[in-house]
Parts: sequence; C-alpha cells; structure tokens
Amino acid sequence: MQIIVASKNPVKVGAVEEILREYPHLAEAIVHALETPSGVADQPCSLDETIRGAINRARAAFGDCTYAIGIESGLMEVPHTKTGYMDVCVCAIFDGTEIHLGLSSAWEAPRAVAEFMLRDGLDMNDAAFRAGLTTDPKVGSREGLVGIMTKGRLDRKAYTKEALRTALIHLEKETRS
Repeated sequence: MQIIVASKNPVKVGAVEEILREYPHLAEAIVHALETPSGVADQPCSLDETIRGAINRARAAFGDCTYAIGIESGLMEVPHTKTGYMDVCVCAIFDGTEIHLGLSSAWEAPRAVAEFMLRDGLDMNDAAFRAGLTTDPKVGSREGLVGIMTKGRLDRKAYTKEALRTALIHLEKETRS
C-alpha cells in the first residue's frame, strides 16, 4: 500500500508515519512525501479556506497510491476569544473517490501573532518570528508555535496527529459504511 503525504514538512510526514503504525491495516504502508499547492492563501483565515487547502493538497497528490493525505493549518473565527480566531489543523484523506476529513483541537495564538497573520497576511511561522516568540524562522517544521505556547505539552506533530486520527475514523474497517 502506498500513501502520499501532500507535503515535505518533516512534522507532517512524521505525524503520518507514526499514526499509521497505530492502525493494523495501514501499518505496513509505504509513505511518500510530495509537495503540492494548497490553492489557498499561505495563511488560511477561515475554516472553509483551511479545509479547501487540505482537500486541494490531497487531490493534487493522488496518483499511484491508495490514499493521499493533505494537511493544512489555519485560522477560524471563534466567538468570545481574545482575538476572535483560533488555529485548527485539518486533515483530508483522498481515496480517489471520497474525501475523509478530520480536525484537531483548536487553540488561540497570542494577539500580536494573530494581528500579523490577519493584518499583514503572514503565515504563523513568520508571525511568531516577527512577534519575537521564537528565533527559529522554521518553527512550523519543528515544535510549532503551539509547542512554544504550551511549553512542549502539545507540539505541532501531536496536534497534527489529532487531525489524522479523526480523519482515519472513516477508514476503520469495522466502522466503514
């Protein structure tokens, strides 16, 4: 079985490789990484745009494989939060016919980061760097801002794995319908 991850980000690829080991029918899959365009802004600013980005990546990666997996993080409006937005990770698994979606938990970035993303169109990496929360301009390829904000209690890989697990519900052999 071949599975293509529609990204070369080591966090996303590693999350997929680790998660697949938890599923007996997927554990032996060979995972390939392929960078694909999201077709949305570098920093999606709505749940719809984030979902479209994940779906676009998965569809673009699908080829000689059983499943293609698109992963996209972005903002979504959430009432009563400090900034009005929270970040969420979306996983789209494409089997050539259907899309299977899953979401992670959501969390709120600091106000300065949200402002850089919303006002200036920066992605979370650049916004966190500009806000002085990290000296690593590629933090999203490592622990992610969520890792910094939770002091390592939840890092980007674990956050991505949440979205993968909820999308994989649709591929559980016992529950498929």
